[in-house]
Amino acid sequence: MPRVSFEELPDDARVWVFGAADEVAPPAAERLLDAVDDFLGHWDAHGSPLVCAREWRDDRFLAIGVDQSTAGASGCSIDGLFRTLQRLEPELGTTLLGAGRVYYRGADGRVNVATRSGFKELSREGEVGAETGVFDTSLTSARAWREEFERRAKDSWHAQLLS
Repeated sequence: MPRVSFEELPDDARVWVFGAADEVAPPAAERLLDAVDDFLGHWDAHGSPLVCAREWRDDRFLAIGVDQSTAGASGCSIDGLFRTLQRLEPELGTTLLGAGRVYYRGADGRVNVATRSGFKELSREGEVGAETGVFDTSLTSARAWREEFERRAKDSWHAQLLS
């Protein structure tokens, strides 16, 4: 099944968001996206091709979406996606599959990353606050990716980490 543009996915499409621990420079990002495109071009679940898309943002975030109205991704097919990303991590010089990272937009406009405890400390120090832009990598739908991925900390689950 040919890969579609992310805009073509319905709002209820299943989405997985991967955040890189470090910014991914353009040459490495090109390698990542080429490998992801290759994977998506052959992605199927139990022999049924998946209607899928990917989007790359802010030199850090990869969203993979699947329109599950025709065929849904199975556990084995999702494992294949994760293995593909894991194999690329050494080449990219960063991790995409780690958990517990908090992404936020710094005063300079760049995306920064901290641990949850580190983000709490930044809040205590006044470096981040209720108006700080944060990124929700836990969302699971195309609509949420489009509309809620970056929000003010006070409007997301990140509010619980603020002093």
